[in-house]
Amino acid sequence: MITLDDIEDMTCLTREEIAAIAEHEGIPELNASALGDYLMHLPKGPQHVQQMICEDIRAALHADNLPHARELFAVLRQFMTDHPEAARGAED
Repeated sequence: MITLDDIEDMTCLTREEIAAIAEHEGIPELNASALGDYLMHLPKGPQHVQQMICEDIRAALHADNLPHARELFAVLRQFMTDHPEAARGAED
């Protein structure tokens, strides 16, 4: 049987990045894995994922949840390191 871990391992995203997508979209992590993988293969998809994580950080800050905002910021930093094509203005 295929598990959630197996599915997450098939994507180019970390579990934390998938969790951020799930939080942003309000969907289960299984669906977020599929959505994230799909987005990462679109021309501007990595930039869209980066925007989702930034919006999650903003929401955490507005909710005065500084610890969660810090966690998400760490996720964003790692995402940008792993996927420099997600930077605004990056070449397609």
